[in-house]
Amino acid sequence: MEFQLLFTAFQAQPAHARWPQQRQLHECLRQGIRSGTLASGARLPASRALAAELGVARNSVLYAYEQLASEGFLVASRRGSVVAALAGRLAVAEPRLNAPAPRASLSRRAQNMPALPGSETAAAFAPGVPALGDFPVLRWRRMLDRAWASLTPAQLNYADPAGEPALREAIAAHLRVARGALVDAAQVFITDGTQSSLDLCARAFADAGDKVWLENPGYQGAVAAFRAAQLKTIGIVVDAEGMAPTAGDWLRQRPRLIYTTPSHQYPVGSVLSLARRLALIDGARQAGALVVEDDYDSEFRHDGPPLACMQGLAVDAPVVYLGTFSKTLFPALRMGFMVVPTALAPALSEMLARAAPRGRTAEQLALAEFITSGQFSLHLRRMRRLYRQRRDALVAALARHLGDVAIVHGGSAGMHLALRLHDVAVDDVALSARLLDQHGIMAPALSLHAVGLRAQPWRGFLLGYAQVPVEAMGPLVKKLAGVVRR
Repeated sequence: MEFQLLFTAFQAQPAHARWPQQRQLHECLRQGIRSGTLASGARLPASRALAAELGVARNSVLYAYEQLASEGFLVASRRGSVVAALAGRLAVAEPRLNAPAPRASLSRRAQNMPALPGSETAAAFAPGVPALGDFPVLRWRRMLDRAWASLTPAQLNYADPAGEPALREAIAAHLRVARGALVDAAQVFITDGTQSSLDLCARAFADAGDKVWLENPGYQGAVAAFRAAQLKTIGIVVDAEGMAPTAGDWLRQRPRLIYTTPSHQYPVGSVLSLARRLALIDGARQAGALVVEDDYDSEFRHDGPPLACMQGLAVDAPVVYLGTFSKTLFPALRMGFMVVPTALAPALSEMLARAAPRGRTAEQLALAEFITSGQFSLHLRRMRRLYRQRRDALVAALARHLGDVAIVHGGSAGMHLALRLHDVAVDDVALSARLLDQHGIMAPALSLHAVGLRAQPWRGFLLGYAQVPVEAMGPLVKKLAGVVRR
């Protein structure tokens, strides 16, 4: 065995260049044994001889041999240090040409789970990304410091599974004023964000095989959560007034859950009309179903008066209300909440107590202070002004560069709008990929938001504008238009 060649090749890898010499030698020999280069029963040189061959200190060789022996890769014998017989079983085989691929280790339902929207990137027009540079970090840090300073030893233990009482009360008070909700703190449950809330809804309020209605086109994160819980997803068409179930849907596709984004439909931005909201609540009562109202960005209403949430339209409405601070504050906070009907709150509390111990007490207390001190409302007012300016700049640029081939939908609220192309034959998926590859512009294709087996005619892009400065809108839209027109 040419140990000098083996060791030199190992040292040449950038990842190993800064390692101590004794660690380099240990890992080099270990890899050689694992790969089968040093076969079972092979005798390694004496420590003095190997040190001379490699030009290293003898202590480094002794260290490597001792470590390998303690790990079971080497055994000491009259012949010296010998590769253990067991090590041969660890050898990594070279892949054979045309060999069948190994079976996937994930379950079939995991493999079929749709991808979540790519809002984790800060690329231009990525949906769901707020203006992170405008968040009051220093003020938040002071509140977080105060929360940590106030913690008792008992509060370092697992917390209330439903969330900190102070935060639940603060959220309930905010929702009563800002969203017209009929809510008490006992109905509020803190989660790790909307996706966590959806997973909990699927597990707590439905059984495998139950039907769940979703808007078509709709939010793929909800599709992923419900499919993971083995629910049957049914796409319900969306028009200018939002989700539009037919009498046949109620008769033949009786749901257990109805997922909707009524204040700013995701992705196309329709607003669910009052008549349809009331009809959906009545239909859910008769079907024994729950409406899951995802109010993900309703705080940002740009045109017209604020809209009340569905949860507050009727006393004890069969509505589970979902909210998040990822859009209003920042995604890394990973904090959201659910408001459940009064009758379900005790049972959900009991379930969470058995299955979901919570923590992050300091962050919850800091957020409670942020809300009760008025800083949350102040931040929302600032962001509404900023997002309205950016929305206006984007709409004007789209009209200037693409007004003859597309139309804007859903710009009256939220942090994104939909650009719908007139030509339904356009491959918006290919155009979306080209925008990202050539210009770094993330404009998710609307056709990818199809839900269920029913066709949906939306072709175009989802454009988030909250994180894009006004002065950048024109040049970015010009690039987008160039790709579309080519």
